[in-house]
Amino acid sequence: MIINDETARFIRQHRSDDVRTLALRGCKDEAVDMPFALDQIQGWQTARRKLPTWAAAEGIIYPPHLNMEQCSSEETARYKHECIARFCEPDKATLIDLTGGFGADFSLMSRGFHHAVYVERNASLVEVAQHNFEVLGLHNVEVVNGDGVAYLHQLTAKMKSGETVATHGKTVIYLDPARRDSHGKKVFRLADCTPDVLGIRDELLLCADVIMIKLSPMLDWHEAVKQLTAQLPSVIKGVQCEVHVVSVKNECKELLIVLQPLSSTDVGGIKIVCVNDRQRFETEIAKNARQVPLLLDQAPADGTEQYLFVPNASVMKTGLFAPLSHAFNLRMLDRDTHYYIGEEDIETFPGRRFRITAVSGMNKKELSKKLAGITQANIATRNFPLSAVALRKRLKLRDGGNKYLFGTTLLGDHVVIICDSVSLSR
Repeated sequence: MIINDETARFIRQHRSDDVRTLALRGCKDEAVDMPFALDQIQGWQTARRKLPTWAAAEGIIYPPHLNMEQCSSEETARYKHECIARFCEPDKATLIDLTGGFGADFSLMSRGFHHAVYVERNASLVEVAQHNFEVLGLHNVEVVNGDGVAYLHQLTAKMKSGETVATHGKTVIYLDPARRDSHGKKVFRLADCTPDVLGIRDELLLCADVIMIKLSPMLDWHEAVKQLTAQLPSVIKGVQCEVHVVSVKNECKELLIVLQPLSSTDVGGIKIVCVNDRQRFETEIAKNARQVPLLLDQAPADGTEQYLFVPNASVMKTGLFAPLSHAFNLRMLDRDTHYYIGEEDIETFPGRRFRITAVSGMNKKELSKKLAGITQANIATRNFPLSAVALRKRLKLRDGGNKYLFGTTLLGDHVVIICDSVSLSR
């Protein structure tokens, strides 16, 4: 791509400036492509936060602001690479991204692969991506301007004719289906995404040794797994499935489903991995398994050393409350209260941990006694008739401080649990 010197100079001089102010001020030099320059300045500012490797490279071309905000972060892209590397030796494998986009995921996932193929039907995106790959020094990359599904059909034809899809070990196929319809409205069902993964599933299983599909965190992963593993083609005897729920700073970002076609019908359970920054919890669940969480049989008494455990966003998304309870031998406060209590602190718990100092019912006199001396607190509610805002107003407490209050249901009664934080790690 060719950028004139005046525009490039303007971008360098102003890339730390406020974009809105620059847009209002404009530029007297008519040689400066102002709309393009503003996109690049805003793109670089976003990349410093989301894609530091890109921000550190001189000459990267950034897409419009919306695309930058919607793209994967470097942290989640690296996680995908690490996840895929468990199934193959990247330096002896081929990665094929059928939904390349502007290449943020691909540029980080492809590193270390012997060969990597980027497929994208939008010619302008292909031009930008190819330029950026060169800037980033990616020499193992093949860029294809074409439709991902059509490219998959070509791979299928090769397989059926006896040819191998790739000449470099295992083949990994990655897809990030578009989750908006023709009117720009968000969609979540697999069948509504583009491409329709269910429609091409059999070809994916035929052509790839490993398939990774990035889906909306809003999607029901149970239903997605059921659809992706049902009625397999006769040449595929079984499919090993993993579900990865990836959160950053306790905000659920991505749902990844990894499929591995097998030549045997001996398929185990579904592996579920919950990731939130440095926290990780994984378990395997048998199909149609039903497990009941451990439930508290009596309320914690004042003065006893007990801890409250609050699951992180990834665990909450999976709904694996019973496996979590059994894995850490923790009791849940009530059947629909997804808080846990234990007698010892557990540093490896996937969430936040608090030391309980008191438990109060909702009686005004009892609350006043238990909250004596507390003028501010961090308040949260779950399975409770009041919102956190309403409870704060009722207790007349300011926000913040080092006390933590949880309005919840304990053994059928509404209570406020008063705590000190053990760990604020996310």
